[in-house]
Amino acid sequence: MAERVVVIGAGVYGAAVTAALTRRGARVTVVDAAAPAGGTSGATFSWTNSCGKQPRPYHDLSVAGMAAHRRLAAEVPLSDWYHEGGNLEWADDEAGRAKLRRKVEGVLDYGYEARWLTRAQALRLEPDMNPAELPDDSIAYFPQEGWVEPTRLIGHLLSTSVVAGAELVRDDAVTGLEVADGLVRSVHLASGRKIVADAIVNCAGPGADRIAGLAGLTLPMRNTRGVLVYTSPAAVAVSRVVHAPGVHLRPDGGGRLLLHTHEIDGAAHLDDSGEISVDQPAVDRVLAAGRALYPGLRGVVVESVRVGERPIPGDGLPVLGRVADLPNFHLAVSHSGATLSVHAGDLVAAEALGENRDDALAAFRFERFLP
Repeated sequence: MAERVVVIGAGVYGAAVTAALTRRGARVTVVDAAAPAGGTSGATFSWTNSCGKQPRPYHDLSVAGMAAHRRLAAEVPLSDWYHEGGNLEWADDEAGRAKLRRKVEGVLDYGYEARWLTRAQALRLEPDMNPAELPDDSIAYFPQEGWVEPTRLIGHLLSTSVVAGAELVRDDAVTGLEVADGLVRSVHLASGRKIVADAIVNCAGPGADRIAGLAGLTLPMRNTRGVLVYTSPAAVAVSRVVHAPGVHLRPDGGGRLLLHTHEIDGAAHLDDSGEISVDQPAVDRVLAAGRALYPGLRGVVVESVRVGERPIPGDGLPVLGRVADLPNFHLAVSHSGATLSVHAGDLVAAEALGENRDDALAAFRFERFLP
């Protein structure tokens, strides 16, 4: 009889794990407290990269994640969620330029593709940029990087899984885990449903620590907020990820752009009603920086501002694979889920079904947090 696996969370990790389990013949139930892609995966910059990832195992895992996206996109006819246009990055002060030089030197040492461009070379890639906003040279270009459209990717992974026999349970939160004799035996939902399981995979993103707690485990997390600004459509040619000093941006389909900076993340706060809001001056600054870099954006307006909660384990590195003291409980939790999910999700799924993936996952075990 096929293994009965419950996947908790229907974001990019949950969808990838579900697809990999279903492909291997498991009987999968994926559950989410809301809708698929309704959490962090629906509010993410989703930049696929291994640009400065440390230590080396994290870099290598990210490179493998990028390759997995490339393979999946090539295998699926009419796939439209993966975009490998590269990434341009530059700085406007000496400290920033020195940091960027160290980043480029570091990835080159790892065999990762990167090169320096002049202003003229960068404008051949992005001809609608304002030349006055660019330095004469020292523009870093990482050609294998790109972005994914997470909702489209999740839709593909879940729909193919459901067609193959997986069950999707949405709008039904996990309220309890039954643990007996050193194993998780069943999952309890807010609706009152009980799902018997041979294995559990915790893909609950920023809520992964709560799910771990239901199993008697302590998973340290230091989640942060991420603020994203979505513009109205504009007839401007933007073909790749751009990290300029005042704005980070990428295309978001239909002529829209997605804008972000690290500074705007700090502008999100709880208002008097208990809702998360973002200070308008911070939004205005990001939009102004986007318009300065791409003058063709002067007519756009902000269509929406989304705030996502980034799931970040306590030491910043992914937490992947089985828990030694609870061997049928598995984790797939990290920042950079857009980059890692397809590859890391496959590794975790394989291990949940008894395959040995220790060579790939040893650096990312839960046990590193134990005293």
